[in-house]
Amino acid sequence: MATLHIGEAIRRFLEKSRLRDGLQAARIEEVWEQIMGKTVAQYTTRIRLFQQKLMIETPVAPLKQELMYQKPQIIARVNEAFGQEVVKEVIIQ
Repeated sequence: MATLHIGEAIRRFLEKSRLRDGLQAARIEEVWEQIMGKTVAQYTTRIRLFQQKLMIETPVAPLKQELMYQKPQIIARVNEAFGQEVVKEVIIQ
């Protein structure tokens, strides 16, 4: 049996467990402001990541419209921030 560094063992464990999705969902809220900017983050009431769908809630109609046009860029930015494909679809509510 080969020895692993603790970081590598944790990474392998998370890749194979369902915990990874929960950790990514929690992390999206932490990095949302860095990804989209302070103004968008300020007017976003809720962000959820579930089964590779990013659900964004905002009560501001002009922001909803702008986010609708930016869906491909949002997907690209989030996936880039995570270093892997975690979002395939964006839903604006």
